[in-house]
Amino acid sequence: MSVRPIVVSGPSGTGKSTLLKKLFAEYPDKFGFSVSHTTRSPRPGEVNGKDYNFVTVDQFKELIDKKGFIEWAQFSGNYYGTSIDAVKRVLEKDNKTCILDIDMQGVKSVKKTDLNARFLFLAPPSLEDLKARLTGRGTESSESLEKRLKQAEVELEYSKEPGAHDKIIVNEDLDRAYQEFKDFMLANE
Repeated sequence: MSVRPIVVSGPSGTGKSTLLKKLFAEYPDKFGFSVSHTTRSPRPGEVNGKDYNFVTVDQFKELIDKKGFIEWAQFSGNYYGTSIDAVKRVLEKDNKTCILDIDMQGVKSVKKTDLNARFLFLAPPSLEDLKARLTGRGTESSESLEKRLKQAEVELEYSKEPGAHDKIIVNEDLDRAYQEFKDFMLANE
């Protein structure tokens, strides 16, 4: 594999999707998205096979049994995972740099593979700012908001460990964050 895949992680609400959409719009032929599997219901506007592969719990567990995932985790009562086939499709069939948008457990799992990935962490300016962003979405119950904030604290602590990530970007200013994000992505040559 000549082009190294890039793992993007960070707490929910830090702007991963926003930055990735900008990158794909600017470089549609250069980067490919590894479409994750999930058992959660689609949010408004999400498309099966594009945003996620939406599957049943039984279908997900069948892929686990077949060792079809690079990484998978259960979060907020739903399963999420990156299939081996999804990454290979982007690298080999689409001939693009594969981007994986995964959580901290996924990062740890990918580090145990031979993918030779690069790791980027997107952080919020503060937990208070993150709470405001998540609340502003209008998609979180108070219970899921609390779970996401607790998980964010754990992910932020992990991001401080030496060697956890190749780059950390604090998304305080979208234009500046996007420039740093793009520079890291394009340095993959």
